[in-house]
Amino acid sequence: MRKVQCNFCGSERYEERRIDYLYSHKGKYLLVPNTPVEVCLNCGMIYYDAAVLKEIERHFFAIYQDEEKPDRYIQMPAKAYA
Repeated sequence: MRKVQCNFCGSERYEERRIDYLYSHKGKYLLVPNTPVEVCLNCGMIYYDAAVLKEIERHFFAIYQDEEKPDRYIQMPAKAYA
């Protein structure tokens, strides 16, 4: 883990975790489970590695241009607020 300060609270305490990341672009979505992140232990701010985000973006566009297939499809219910 690298020694950096949180941009939000200034803490140097981080923990590596894995989360579900939802990438969206123009009304289309890609859910990426098990995405590596660093989380500030003081305020909870989440930090993503740029290389990870670029790879997610690459997969997203490859899937929507029919160059790759997703692992699976899921349904997402939608409900407007008010």
